[in-house]
Amino acid sequence: MPFNLPIFLTWLRIVAIPLLIAAYYVPDSWLSGQERNLAATLIFIAAALTDWLDGYLARALNQTSAFGAFLDPVADKLMVAAALIVLVQLDRTNAVIAAIIIGREITISALREWMAKIGAAKSVAVSMIGKVKTAAQMTAIPLLLFHAPYHGINVHEWGTWLLWVAAVLTLWSMGYYMRMAWPEILRQEARQHGR
Repeated sequence: MPFNLPIFLTWLRIVAIPLLIAAYYVPDSWLSGQERNLAATLIFIAAALTDWLDGYLARALNQTSAFGAFLDPVADKLMVAAALIVLVQLDRTNAVIAAIIIGREITISALREWMAKIGAAKSVAVSMIGKVKTAAQMTAIPLLLFHAPYHGINVHEWGTWLLWVAAVLTLWSMGYYMRMAWPEILRQEARQHGR
């Protein structure tokens, strides 16, 4: 297993997941309600920043690797899934939205793995709609974790709207990736059945 600075940052993102969850389970004498929210928000934001930083460093230091390319999206999806589950448990978001986002991530990850296996990974390369979806999602989650009003801004309401936008874009981008992959899926089916 290769080990370098970008991969170390990716591992830190995975380690941050139980820390984010633990923020809501430590004794009340350790953290107040809003301190828990702030701690979870800062952990999520720091993890999101390492996502950008590890990719940048991998390219800048010429330390890209197959293992890093595998681990990076896994870390992202685990962090998002954990945060969404926490938000559902705290009754700050709808379980349907969480299921849509998490279900899409699992589906597209499986699709990408299969497409890579048959040598057609470029068909499902990250699109602009996927990037916009990620931006909406990564903004919404810390807003919902923070939860409390901030300088007269209804943070929770903004987070809720952004997560709905992310859920719609999630379905849209899944449709886009499936449409891109469909011709290759049909070709593979035809080959299997000797047509």
